[in-house]
Amino acid sequence: MNNDLWLFGYGSLIWKADFEFVERCPANITGWARRFWQGSHDHRGTPDAPGRVVTLIDAPDEHCAGMAYRIAAPQVPTVLAHLDYREKNGYDRVETNTTLSDGRTVSALIYIANPDNFAHLGDADEQTIAQQIHTSNGPSGANRDYLIELHHALIELGAVDNHVARLFELVDLMGQNQQLPGS
Repeated sequence: MNNDLWLFGYGSLIWKADFEFVERCPANITGWARRFWQGSHDHRGTPDAPGRVVTLIDAPDEHCAGMAYRIAAPQVPTVLAHLDYREKNGYDRVETNTTLSDGRTVSALIYIANPDNFAHLGDADEQTIAQQIHTSNGPSGANRDYLIELHHALIELGAVDNHVARLFELVDLMGQNQQLPGS
């Protein structure tokens, strides 16, 4: 257990843990906020029409809820190779203190897309972000499905994320407006 690795997921890693782990626990980190500021050219969009996925930004007074996974030492190289490929579109590994729901504090690895990466889209008004999420599609499916999965995963965790909730509301309204009466 001494060389086991903790990983903190704040986006799709909350609900899509496609790697081997020995423990899974709701968790949160302090000093970070989740934002749909990272472009997705390889999963939820294309190079010509990137989708938007989450990254973390510095936010000293905020908490970000997610899921922590303990990966057994023998599996660490395989899991990291898999995640490095999965998160290849501009994400870097960073370590941060993570508080598990049972009160333990561990050092965990997180993947963050820094603002200087090639796929960073940055801040925009909520309507613009929502429109991009609503219309983008990629090899892993519709960008709005990523938002919906994240929104529901956060609800299951009992977490409040105003940014995600507001975008979910806007994208939901856009979908309702596309439906014709009687359809």
